[in-house]
Amino acid sequence: MKLRIISGSLKGRMIKAPDSNLTRPTTDKVRETIFNLLNNKIDFDGISVLDFFSGSGALGFESLSRGAAKITFIEKNYSIYKNLLENSKTLNVKDRCEIVKSDAVQFAKYTNGKQFDLILADPPFFQYSIYEVVKYVFENDLLAADGYFIIERSIQTLKKDVEGFGKEPFKRIGDTYLYEFTQSSYVKPDTKVNNI
Repeated sequence: MKLRIISGSLKGRMIKAPDSNLTRPTTDKVRETIFNLLNNKIDFDGISVLDFFSGSGALGFESLSRGAAKITFIEKNYSIYKNLLENSKTLNVKDRCEIVKSDAVQFAKYTNGKQFDLILADPPFFQYSIYEVVKYVFENDLLAADGYFIIERSIQTLKKDVEGFGKEPFKRIGDTYLYEFTQSSYVKPDTKVNNI
């Protein structure tokens, strides 16, 4: 399966989505909506981006195309990680990519001294470790003071996500919900949600 970069310097270029039941690439419609919303909030020129549960890398490569200076991809599955490497070479942006083979929770928990202007996460629908990722992102100060953390989730997990994130989604796109965190809006949820 091929995915198209929607806008920017890489507009129209194609990346390969890995042949795996472990990924569910963000649709063009959802990706376009996310970036239209972000264009009204941040200037992409020169920013540093972190992409958890990277999959094909579509969200990260879209950020690079729109002017981000550097993207850090976090992907634990080896074949998906290799696909990210190939996509970075195909797009000729390998020098602007750091591709880390790591579990998202472990990366968030043990990374210190780095900050990102934009953090994106599109975890598998029924993957609940995203709540821990959010917790560690803020405990370890990974989000810049004026940065944004956007998480893509499914309508199927809405109730559990609202409890786990301690907030309602800010946008619905079909069956997809988006959650937004900033340094000033993050409040540690009172409800402890068990990981499944």
